[in-house]
Amino acid sequence: MNFRISFALNLRAAFTLTGFQMKVYIFLCLMCWARSENERPCLEFSHLNILDSIKDLFIPKTNVVLMLYTRNSRSCAEPLFEQDNSLNVNFNTSKKTVWLIHGYRPTGSTPVWLQNLLKVLLTHEDLNVIVVDWNRGATTFIYNRAVKNTRKVAACLGTYIQTLLSHGASLDTFHFIGMSLGAHLSGFVGKIFQGQVGRITGLDPAGPRFSGQPCNERLDYTDAKFVDVIHSDTDGLGIKEPLGHIDFYPNGGKKQPGCPTSIFSGIAYIKCDHQRAVYLFMASLETTCHFISFPCSSYKDFLAGSCVDCDDFQEKSCPWLGNRAERWKDILKERKEKKFLRNTVFLDTTGTRPFCSYYFVLSITALDNSMKNGFITFKLLNQVGMVEEPKIYEKKRSFYQLQEVKILAQFSNDVISILGIGLGYFQNSNQQCSQCNYNIHRVMVQSLTNPERPPLCIYNFVLKGNEEVFLSPSTCTSEDLIKAEKGRRL
Repeated sequence: MNFRISFALNLRAAFTLTGFQMKVYIFLCLMCWARSENERPCLEFSHLNILDSIKDLFIPKTNVVLMLYTRNSRSCAEPLFEQDNSLNVNFNTSKKTVWLIHGYRPTGSTPVWLQNLLKVLLTHEDLNVIVVDWNRGATTFIYNRAVKNTRKVAACLGTYIQTLLSHGASLDTFHFIGMSLGAHLSGFVGKIFQGQVGRITGLDPAGPRFSGQPCNERLDYTDAKFVDVIHSDTDGLGIKEPLGHIDFYPNGGKKQPGCPTSIFSGIAYIKCDHQRAVYLFMASLETTCHFISFPCSSYKDFLAGSCVDCDDFQEKSCPWLGNRAERWKDILKERKEKKFLRNTVFLDTTGTRPFCSYYFVLSITALDNSMKNGFITFKLLNQVGMVEEPKIYEKKRSFYQLQEVKILAQFSNDVISILGIGLGYFQNSNQQCSQCNYNIHRVMVQSLTNPERPPLCIYNFVLKGNEEVFLSPSTCTSEDLIKAEKGRRL
């Protein structure tokens, strides 16, 4: 029932009231009517479908709509600019501005992640969020046309941004978050402003038509003051080459755990790995988990336990994937300036939200050289007495007298309070040594995901060969604590 009909019915009922009551009632109704007439509808993301992709074959179109969200309008998008080209009063030039830019939309559907990311961003921080709806240029069966349209949209955004700057906005407060084609589109915007925008986050930047291209034809670290990239589908829809000041390759950047492995799974088989970059970025905002990542030349070396050193990142230790990656901006820029070719980092995640895994480092110092050609087992006893088993990187290690050996371990659950440390050293099957005893000077366990937690130690004990034992740790000596504090890193 529209407001006019409702008002007429209520007015008829009002005649049963006294004269004074009726006047008050009519006045209030007119006030509500006037208010409703002045309210404007919320902007909605373009409702397109596969028929629009067919139309694009014959009549290609490109259109850009800027949808503003703030904490005052979380669920109702408003135009960034009014009809008279004035700036929306809800846009605060003193606050950070996040630009969300989607990618290729062959069926015209709204990105499934868009509303969730909006809510998470505004919950996390009080800022301006601008959704760049270029769906009209992305909805096409001709992928190359969508690629070309990214340049047109970037030029259009450049004009809008110039207007924002004239109203007092600052490039330094702009953070572009681009998915797939949207990542390269963000880079093209950055190039227009000679790399002076504050930050660009590339969420699995598109690979087709961009792989192997020079830096002026794709997203590059020179496009913003800080560029971070998450690669999640490098053997499919994403790009393999490192593009940013730092490039994260979760689970090697290819197959993501929890995603379908069969083509019979339908569209999820195609999109899941590609979209995981978005969901990992969201998880970095939704949880307190640190997606700690390790610098390495390849995922193969990372899995072999060869990359367990974050000394190059100084006191900040290993960088974190996601929104908080900016904490490492200065160090990463310095490494780039020193002609480090790549800042590639790797991490493993779980297959379900919030995707977080927890890293611990086990440091072992033996008193002799007898621990060779065997492998270590390592477990933790948590606060409720349950055993937590990790994935161990490079189980097989050789130990040398009084030389510290560090072993990386990944747990699916965080062990906040460690009641016990389970250790075992097992020789290969052709080298039975059930009677062997190994003298251990010190074992230290430290959380890398939460480095503020003090490490725990076990000193001077004998480990029997081919036998697992649980030992109770204690606080490390002051000397070991000082060493751990100096490098809250591997």
